[in-house]
This record gives sequence, C-alpha cells and structure tokens, in this order.
Amino acid sequence: MYAIVEISGKQFKVEKKQKLFVNRLDVAEGKKISFDNVLMINDGSKSSIGTPNVSGVQVDAKVLKHLKSDKVIVFKKKRRKGYKVRNGHRQAITEIEISDILTGVSKKAAAKKAETKKTEAPKKAEAKKAEPKKASTKKESQDLSSMSVAALKTMAKDKGITGISSMKKADLIKALS
Repeated sequence: MYAIVEISGKQFKVEKKQKLFVNRLDVAEGKKISFDNVLMINDGSKSSIGTPNVSGVQVDAKVLKHLKSDKVIVFKKKRRKGYKVRNGHRQAITEIEISDILTGVSKKAAAKKAETKKTEAPKKAEAKKAEPKKASTKKESQDLSSMSVAALKTMAKDKGITGISSMKKADLIKALS
C-alpha cells in the first residue's frame, strides 16, 4: 500500500515505515503529525484518485529530527569582466518516518467545526435583529449592497415583499429600503 501526499508544498510517494526528508516542519522532535492532503492511494488491487484530495484518508508520521541538507554551491561569473561570486546554502529540512496510512478516517473535528458554525450563524442573525435600527439610510443601503442576492431575497421574504423571484439586486435593495 502506498499513497501520494502533499507535504509542505511538495508531493511524496510514501509507504509504511518509510523515512524521508521534507522541508522544515514546525513540529517538535518526537511528536506525531498527520497529513490529510492525500492526492492518491493505492491498495494493491484498487486505487483512488482524489479531486483534488481523497476524502477519509490520512497519513500519520513521526518527526525524527530537524537538520540541514547538504551544501549547495551558488557560483556566479561574468566572463571577461573579472566578476566571480561563490556562495553556499544549506536548506533546513526535517526527517520524518511514516507510521501508518489510515483509510476510512472520520473527520469528527471538521464536522464539529461545521456544526458550531451552523449554530453560531443563527445566533448572530438573532443578535442583528435585536439591535435597534440605524437612523442613516445611506449606511444601511451600503450594508445591503454588500450582501448577496440570496441573503437579500430571504430578508425580503421575511418582510413579506412579493415578487422577489424576478427582482434584481438593485430592485431588492430599493424594496428593502
């Protein structure tokens, strides 16, 4: 079983118990990290290709150590000008070991976040309704113009305005003002 994973902007083909070097990760040595940006997974008999990611697949890894890669010499020269510059560079990298490739992972944390956002949105809408209306219509019209057409239609529906299905955004703003 192998998977193709995107780790810090680069794609890697990984297998279980494989060690690899990636660009420096902001994780302490010895800690575990999981990557859910899996682009493809192959399980011998079947393979799944994501659009762009395969859902429910996760690659777990352990950070072994942080180090620098081999020195790369950067040499610049302009012929017949007497110009030569020699510089070196060592890229900061992290060595990781793939501990497991998990399939069928439920995204409980993502579901909880989405659920809390759904519950917070009605609370915010209720708080806006409870606020007293502002006296200036210019600010109110600017607020209405920044809203989407769907939001304007729901506001018009709540106020009891008829014929909103054929109205354009400007007509909805006039009707709500």
